[in-house]
Amino acid sequence: MTAQSPRIGIIGTGAIGGFYGLMLARAGFDVRFLLRSEYAAVRDRGLHINSSIHGPLKLHPVQAYANAADMPPCDWLLVGTKSTGNVELAPTLAQVAAPGAKVVLLQNGLDVEDSLREHLPASLHLLGGLCYIGVYRSAPGVIEHQALGRVNLGYHSGTAANDEALQQAIVEEGAALFHQAGIESQAMASVHLARWHKLVWNVPFNGLSVLLGTGTTALMADESSRELIQALMVEVIKGADACGHEIPASYAGQMFAMTETMDDYLPSMYHDHLHKRPLELAAIYARPLAAARAAGCELPRMQALYQALSFIDRHNR
Repeated sequence: MTAQSPRIGIIGTGAIGGFYGLMLARAGFDVRFLLRSEYAAVRDRGLHINSSIHGPLKLHPVQAYANAADMPPCDWLLVGTKSTGNVELAPTLAQVAAPGAKVVLLQNGLDVEDSLREHLPASLHLLGGLCYIGVYRSAPGVIEHQALGRVNLGYHSGTAANDEALQQAIVEEGAALFHQAGIESQAMASVHLARWHKLVWNVPFNGLSVLLGTGTTALMADESSRELIQALMVEVIKGADACGHEIPASYAGQMFAMTETMDDYLPSMYHDHLHKRPLELAAIYARPLAAARAAGCELPRMQALYQALSFIDRHNR
């Protein structure tokens, strides 16, 4: 990369942030990682990825920071933290952002950008990032990459809000960063439509992994759970259509078929439940349900799953 290459900050160096940050750093980008509990481990031993696609990968030394105040300004900020802490995260983002920086939320759920936007400086661009990847953290600084890796990007808000050409240029610039790192990436015309697309998979598999205590292989192998997964997928598409975001009915079949080809995978919500972290129920369930209901559309299976998960989450923590 040249001296004019963008400076990239990874905010939340867990499985998602660690994977994409390492891949970008390997491509020659100037990548800085902000960490909390795993700072010492990553500083001393680096970041490691055991990838079924790329093989074993290592980044050492790592530009690791334990405090935002010590981190140099960045032109792009990739946020890999959970959406449950977005409001509290805003001061950190403002502190490490260079003027006119682009903030990309690599998070699950609907309208996660909305809860953050009002707390960010108006000068910062905010984008949504939809990660289609099977990845989890197995130890401090160690990431297991099982499948996929694509990132779809869409513009949400900022000083380009009234300039569609500039929005497109920013999103394409972000996609180009991932492309240079060997990661498939697509510029999406609508971040809201893209997030509904992601919910087609996230709603059934994240929730059922917690409710039934198992991964994708067992869920796909049982007739009853297969039927429930398909019914939930259909409901999500129905909700998206009611909100003005048309998703072809065939998309559910594509996601279902893709999951059948995957090795057993435990979604992020399963790991959050296992480690007694708050589940991302607002972003993945409550907001889509509310949006569909406001459009006159009820999603009873999704509502029941949300209620069961809410009970589990309250008693787990």
